[in-house]
Amino acid sequence: MDNVKLKNRLSGKVQALQEPVTEALSTEAAVTPVNSSYVALHSNALEILRENLKNQPLSFQLFDVVKSPSGGATVFSVPGLAGDEIEKELTGIILDYTTPRAYWDSSDPVEGTPPACMSANSIVSQDGKICAHCPFNDFGSKDGESNAKACKESVLLYLLRPDNIIPLLVRVPISSKTRFLRYSTRLVSMLTPISGVVTKITLERATSKTGKPYAQYHFEAVSVLSPEETAQAKVFSQQFMEAVNTVESEPPLSEAV
Repeated sequence: MDNVKLKNRLSGKVQALQEPVTEALSTEAAVTPVNSSYVALHSNALEILRENLKNQPLSFQLFDVVKSPSGGATVFSVPGLAGDEIEKELTGIILDYTTPRAYWDSSDPVEGTPPACMSANSIVSQDGKICAHCPFNDFGSKDGESNAKACKESVLLYLLRPDNIIPLLVRVPISSKTRFLRYSTRLVSMLTPISGVVTKITLERATSKTGKPYAQYHFEAVSVLSPEETAQAKVFSQQFMEAVNTVESEPPLSEAV
C-alpha cells in the first residue's frame, strides 16, 4: 500500500474515533450544574437557614437594613459583622420588593416610636382603610414648609448579594420611588423579571426645591442571568418570600428612624 492510501485510511480512523468522544463531551456539558457566585441559589441554602435559626420564624428584625443616607450623602452604610461598612454601590439580585408606608402623629417622632397608622402595600392600611382617600396622603399635609406627605412612603428591596444567603433590605425613599418603578417597568418591556438581572444601585446628589440636599437612587442592570440562574433565582425567591410572609410581623417601617 502506498503512503497516500495509508495516510487516508489513518485519517479516516482518527476521525471516526473522535466523533463519539465529541458527542459524549457535548452531552456532559449540557447537564453540568450552574456554578453561580450566588450561594443562596444552591439547593441547600434554605436548609442551612432553617438549621441556624432552629426553626425560629424569619422575622424582619433579623434582616440587615440599609437606610437612605441623609444630607445628600452618596454612600451607603451597610451593617456588617464588625460594624457598619461604607460602600459606594450595592450590587445584587432583587428577589422581591414591597411598598410600605407609615404615619406618625408627631412631626419629629422619637426613634423606635410605632406609627399611628401603617400599610404594607401603600394601598390599604392595617385597619382596612384606602390609603388614596386619606388626607395624610395629600401633598403638603406634612408640617413645615415642604410639599411632602405626612404619611411616609418608601420601597423596600430584598437585595441578594453574592456569598450571602439572607438578602439585604434596602430602603428606597419616596423621592426615588418613581425611579425604581420606571426601572422595573423597563425590564417588563424586555420581558425580563426583576430577579433575572443583576442590579447595581448607586446614589446621586440632588437638591430639593427648598434648597435641601438629598440623595437620589440610580438603578442599572449590569448583567443578565443565564436561564438556569434565572430559574434558580425564581425558585429561591418564592420559597424565601413564603418564609417571610408567613411571619406575623410588622414591616420594617413600623418604627421611626
